[in-house]
Amino acid sequence: MLDLPEPDGVLSAADVKDVAADVIGQLPLQGIEGSPLDSGDIWPVVTLASVNQSSVWEVTSQTDDTPCDDTVMDWLHTLQRGKLEMAANILFRHLALTILDPDRSRIVSIDFVDNPYHGSPNEEDGELCTTNPKDGTTTCHRYCTAYVVSNGKPVTLAVTYVRSDEKEADAVERVLDRVAAYPFEIDLLLADRGFYNERMIRRARDFATTVIPVKEKGERMKDNLATHCSYMTTYRMYKGRERELRFPLAVSVSYQNGDRDKHGEIVRGYVACDLADRTPTQVERRYRKRSAIETSYRLFRQARATTTTQDPIVRFAFVIVSFLLENCGLCCDGRSSPARGGAGATCPSSSRSRRSVTGFDTNWKQS
Repeated sequence: MLDLPEPDGVLSAADVKDVAADVIGQLPLQGIEGSPLDSGDIWPVVTLASVNQSSVWEVTSQTDDTPCDDTVMDWLHTLQRGKLEMAANILFRHLALTILDPDRSRIVSIDFVDNPYHGSPNEEDGELCTTNPKDGTTTCHRYCTAYVVSNGKPVTLAVTYVRSDEKEADAVERVLDRVAAYPFEIDLLLADRGFYNERMIRRARDFATTVIPVKEKGERMKDNLATHCSYMTTYRMYKGRERELRFPLAVSVSYQNGDRDKHGEIVRGYVACDLADRTPTQVERRYRKRSAIETSYRLFRQARATTTTQDPIVRFAFVIVSFLLENCGLCCDGRSSPARGGAGATCPSSSRSRRSVTGFDTNWKQS
């Protein structure tokens, strides 16, 4: 568990900053042999860049007593993915168990986060993945993440880097293995249609009750979705083959009724493992619990450093810092909850900008 300071009614911005600095400072950074600096000189620069949605260069050029940007980047280039990812997931666990009651069962959502990238790979083609056009590019660095939603806010549980030369199901395995180590029970696993493939469905249904939207491809699936009424059925993926997979299919028909100036029927299909006894409407309502994920993405972009580096591990580190800052904000918000031990304490709201939440704007001396 994270050891939070005991406030006298209020958690100050400085308290929140100290928590964030303590957490992010635990990320392993090999550094440069013989340098008079240490990681405690480097991570605060990265954190401030994330808070301000700026670059390392902007931070070092506008603050006193910080290393130059070249030195900071040289240190960051010594990051090792395996050690970084392992340490980050340990920190996510500590923060999550500070925020969440381990005795309550949870609904877990998993998703791929695509960070648009302009340019060529740093060393290997496998560093980059292909995505739908966004921000003027179809290439990205991809990460697989797992969340729970607590009091309407997403709490990151685990994250892993995804390469294009590995199967995405391998990344999902890594994330689910980390989620399985949490002490709480998993009531439901929710994923978007990017997870609709045989191996991911098999792994997910072994993990927990699962809902995944289907992809409208293949004649048999199209026939199942060509309907005007909702129904439950059993679908056979790869029918008649050795790898055949059977799962409950919920086909839900709803009506737009002029919502956003749209009319007519909407037909959606869902993999509904262990939910064969529910109605399609009930399955769809369960899937809508993923809505807070979009909130998480907005917060993620509000607290992410910008960079032009091609180094995928440095970019991964910036993403990790962003999610850790988000969890730190939620962790300190949780101090106001008697269920988590904060008897009436308050702290800066995480809906405010990251500058206010972490207190860096008032605790760093500007040059």
